Amino acid sequence: MPHLDVRRLAAVDMYGSAGSPVRRRVILVEFVVGVVGCVALGLWAAHGGGPVRTALGGYLALVGLNYVPLALHALTLSRRGALERELAGVDVPAELRHYTPRQLWLFVPLLPVVLAARQARRR
Repeated sequence: MPHLDVRRLAAVDMYGSAGSPVRRRVILVEFVVGVVGCVALGLWAAHGGGPVRTALGGYLALVGLNYVPLALHALTLSRRGALERELAGVDVPAELRHYTPRQLWLFVPLLPVVLAARQARRR
């Protein structure tokens, strides 16, 4: 399993390089649209198509589910002061370098969901 803390990924992505309030809202919207858009597009593509279209649609829907834990974390981190508390004492530029390439794990169906569930049990 890759080392990917889903909550930290959401926090670092929301903060970015400057921590602007606009970026926080944009990333929250991105995660929510990722859930709704990918799942809807996946279900639409899988409906009534051939085997390739069905497989692609299923893949898209499962990738859309990967955004659920990110969106939930982003919602909790959107509360006043929550993001700052989450990243207190963290070297954000180093975390950005660490997590930017690891965002590719979002394309592995259900991996972030499984990791987020395991990490939630540990907290």
